Amino acid sequence: MPAYDYRCTACDERFEVTRSISDPAEVRCPACAGATKRVFTPVGVHFKGSGFYNTDYRGKGAAAEKGDVGSEPKPVAEGAPAPCAAAKEGGTCMTCPATAES
Repeated sequence: MPAYDYRCTACDERFEVTRSISDPAEVRCPACAGATKRVFTPVGVHFKGSGFYNTDYRGKGAAAEKGDVGSEPKPVAEGAPAPCAAAKEGGTCMTCPATAES
């Protein structure tokens, strides 16, 4: 059976009542027999698995266009030399093996 939290409107007492759905709706305060209001508390929800993030349904080009911080650079092929700063900017570098081969 579910447990419900209530607060007394007269004495501000908070208490929990375990009751069935078929029980009468009126609940009285156990301390002063006053009228009560039901207290709604937040419930912890933990989503697991894929499909719960806005990035799961975004297109591949959308992340690159927005310049997401989480996007990783493209990996360099194994055995290929990494280009220097001058080669990345379109310039030439005499000592860079990446520009010497091309």
